[in-house]
Amino acid sequence: MSQIYIITGHYGSGKTEFSVNFALSLKEKHDNVMLVDLDIVNPYFRSHDAKEMLEQAGITVMAPHYAGTNVDIPVLPPEIMRIFEEKDACIVLDVGGDDDGAIALGRYKQYFDKVNYEMYLVVNTRRPLTSTPEEIIEMKENIEIASRLTVTGFISDTNLADETTEEIIMEGVSVTDEVSSATSLPVVYVCTQPGMTLSGVPSEKQFPITRHLLKI
Repeated sequence: MSQIYIITGHYGSGKTEFSVNFALSLKEKHDNVMLVDLDIVNPYFRSHDAKEMLEQAGITVMAPHYAGTNVDIPVLPPEIMRIFEEKDACIVLDVGGDDDGAIALGRYKQYFDKVNYEMYLVVNTRRPLTSTPEEIIEMKENIEIASRLTVTGFISDTNLADETTEEIIMEGVSVTDEVSSATSLPVVYVCTQPGMTLSGVPSEKQFPITRHLLKI
């Protein structure tokens, strides 16, 4: 059976960059990897923009026909059903965290209930609406209500792009650890800069992010 990873998060969280890097990391261990661009909310950072690089790495990329445009349509393409038909695949869904994106995803709840899925909420505590444990928990609950699916873990991705320091990352880790304790859900990964090693974070949880996307 295939494994589906739903990656969600607020605007500016680093969700799409994580999705691209995560798909590439899965490809190191699995033959059949797909990345599905379902971020119909945010037209500024799109996993579809990295399509050529991902396909050269052997990753199948799916995206709505309007990917790469500024058209916001709160529906998903018919070909989305393919993800429920794939056998022995690792499938990464890059989903907009706003209500429109989550509601669109929720229309497929009956199918998600029949497959293995994880839904990770990417958190950047340097962004509005996710700077405190209370705000993060509220966002988690809103996404769960809108999507009718369940968040199963957090990705700590506190960053300021190229200005990110270990201190900034660890400030975010402190907050996401509080959220983890309050919700009994794990912090699955802590995103880092390439070549950076964090003290106090288990090595298996450290996830270096290579920047593949540019703001347009």
